[in-house]
Amino acid sequence: MYRRALAIDENSFGPDHPRVATGLNNLAELLRATNRHAEAEPLCHWALEIYERSFGPDHPRVATGLNNLGKLLRATNRHAEAEPLCHRALEIYERSFGPDHPRVATGLNNLGKLLRATDRHVEAEPLYRRALEIYERSFGPDHPRVATGLNNLAAVLGAIDRHAEAEPLYRRALAILRGGLRTGSP
Repeated sequence: MYRRALAIDENSFGPDHPRVATGLNNLAELLRATNRHAEAEPLCHWALEIYERSFGPDHPRVATGLNNLGKLLRATNRHAEAEPLCHRALEIYERSFGPDHPRVATGLNNLGKLLRATDRHVEAEPLYRRALEIYERSFGPDHPRVATGLNNLAAVLGAIDRHAEAEPLYRRALAILRGGLRTGSP
């Protein structure tokens, strides 16, 4: 379906239109999620090029493309290539939306995951704490994004042997998720 939509957008708007870039990003994310990284990577690069040409280097859509490419590179253990992309995306989000926007929290989480993947847990902790604060302020204390933030922070605390601090965060994340799900949900 993504390929069909992409073909329609390319035919309707031309190959360099931002809607095409969005379609490329969507397809690349699906391919990444199904471990088809080699197929996803050129789509991520193409989408990012379209966004940069269309909107300039500091637009939030460029940050989305950077985040998606960074996630893909992290998934293929190309951490050194991914890190500057994640930093750049975070900077764009902060400039575009201010320091307390949920998109900033997304950038913080993506950078935190990269740091965790490279065993830089102590560096990831403040990023996760800040993301969690943004999610709580933006969505309230019982939102699923707060559960994600709690889980990420707990994981990094557990990795640095601060289990007593991690456990209540895991419990709170679980309570939030249980509260928002139907009975019997996996």
